[in-house]
Amino acid sequence: MEPRIVVLASGSGTLLQAVLDSPIGGGVVAVGSDSSDALALDRAARAGLPTFEVLPGEFATRDDWDAALLEAVQGFRPGWVVSAGFMRILAPVFVSAFPGRIINTHPALLPSFPGSHGVRDALRHGVKVTGCTVHLVDEGVDTGPIIAQRAVPVMPGDTEATLHERIKAVERELLVETLTQLIGASS
Repeated sequence: MEPRIVVLASGSGTLLQAVLDSPIGGGVVAVGSDSSDALALDRAARAGLPTFEVLPGEFATRDDWDAALLEAVQGFRPGWVVSAGFMRILAPVFVSAFPGRIINTHPALLPSFPGSHGVRDALRHGVKVTGCTVHLVDEGVDTGPIIAQRAVPVMPGDTEATLHERIKAVERELLVETLTQLIGASS
């Protein structure tokens, strides 16, 4: 049986594309975003996938947005939810609806440098090695159980942009490998 994966993305969708181009790509049933400009939606549309937008500005409260996101995702009956560059914290009500079935990628070796500036924070701290993490989502910010990690060296002269590009290449591979293992283990 094919897995049912809903991918959430806020940006360019390179993580989504890596999943779509992999053997498990056929299991993606929908792609959602919190941004109508997300190029991930274009990638999904080109792949013939349904897309949806849950735009925060269209809701009176954060609770209303959380409820709308949950309803939109539940409509696709996912076995897995993949936060692939989705730049929103998922509410407890959302996390509890998919216990142990939401995964996220992060461009640092957690628990070091959580939050939205992991690459910048690692550079500012002067680390010689950073990397990426795939973890289960819990109610904290990048605090869920770590599933997999991969190191990426910091090179002399690295900027936030150059380091982040190298991390993203590794992050795409690690996401696909990890998701493949998780889906195989749950089938």
